[in-house]
Amino acid sequence: MSRLLRLSGPTTEHWVIQRDTGAGPENIALDDSLADLLALPLAEARERVEAAERSSEARVGAAGGTVLAPVDRQEVWAAGVTYLRSRDGRSEESEHPDMYQLVYDADRPEIFFKSTPERVVADGEPVGIRADSGWDVPEPEVGLVINRHGEIFGYVPGNDMSSRSIEGENPLYLPQAKVYARACALGPGIVPVWDVDGEALAVSLRIERDGVTVFDGETSTAAMKRSFTELADWLFRAMDFPAGVVLLTGTGLVPGAEFTLNDKDVVVIDVGGVGTLTNPVTVVGR
Repeated sequence: MSRLLRLSGPTTEHWVIQRDTGAGPENIALDDSLADLLALPLAEARERVEAAERSSEARVGAAGGTVLAPVDRQEVWAAGVTYLRSRDGRSEESEHPDMYQLVYDADRPEIFFKSTPERVVADGEPVGIRADSGWDVPEPEVGLVINRHGEIFGYVPGNDMSSRSIEGENPLYLPQAKVYARACALGPGIVPVWDVDGEALAVSLRIERDGVTVFDGETSTAAMKRSFTELADWLFRAMDFPAGVVLLTGTGLVPGAEFTLNDKDVVVIDVGGVGTLTNPVTVVGR
């Protein structure tokens, strides 16, 4: 399996293809940025990636720099209520539970803006819970990396952090519940669509507190009501993304009503065949 990583060097940042050789990871330099690749049709982007992998001159060593969030010019959007568990969880927290059943059953999915690229948190960096929220959870999701033509280029583990108390108070508070400092994490890297079977990806969530696991669960994207291609199609119906976009596809893992994240918890999200995203928790805002 190969994946695309964005790394910081001594003076610049760069993209590499990382693959496991059996003796450890090998990094292969890419001349293109992610925005460059996502401006191309999928077949052409694949040719560029595979040409770099074949080039012996492109090896840059096993280290290569600090791993950054795997976006450069891409906005992050998100879909909600795509799993039955998500519908139930949103109904549980809300004073308007019937609304989420209507969204779950509707032809049009819930899609909302999540993050600018500059605000995306990388693997290992802290994700945030709002200081003015008393009920907070991570949302483990498969992120679709989509090119400007609406084709799925690859997959990335994602965390759509959420304030259940704020959204539950009023559905119109969704932007405040979802869009704030350190509310979106992606990483470590992007696995190209040709390297993994995306039909039924296993997704797991583990939350640790003082070294003890306080939540552990797993699901599969096979449980989603909507397909990846359907969600991508809706996002592109009235929007253009010249540098591509990341679309989080909803969560099927929601801790029970008695659970809320605490400062210094650790959130571990694994997407089978794609990667593991690990982030400590910190309080943000006032």
